[in-house]
Amino acid sequence: MKTEYASLLEQALKACEQSYAPYSKFRVGAALLCEDDSIITGVNVENRSFGLTICAERNAIAAAIAAGKKKFKALVIATPDADYPVSPCGACRQVISEFMPPSAPVIFGNSEDSYISSTVGELLPYDALHELASQEQNLKVSKN
Repeated sequence: MKTEYASLLEQALKACEQSYAPYSKFRVGAALLCEDDSIITGVNVENRSFGLTICAERNAIAAAIAAGKKKFKALVIATPDADYPVSPCGACRQVISEFMPPSAPVIFGNSEDSYISSTVGELLPYDALHELASQEQNLKVSKN
């Protein structure tokens, strides 16, 4: 793993210590590298109603937005309670794609020795909303 991302994985694993997962016992931590090289972490926060659970990835992105940051370079997700690297859920993939370009690295792992390196575009290859926005922009350009 690239050194800069190894540090992010360490921070995501450390963030897991603050996770609130009394029901599933499945801790998740995320470390988000912002455009200004600052790092924002997030953790999963469960609720008895699992649909109300807040994922670590969305937690980190929301905290960054609240801090005035809107552009991100990389995201690392840690799932130390899993036997294998666990990728972001569909809702998280959609939110990630809102704020990160398709080429941005997304790395997920359950330890420093077991991880998968991917990109936003690989996780969400057919991003219809951005494709529609691009088509709309192209139509505007073509009409002029």
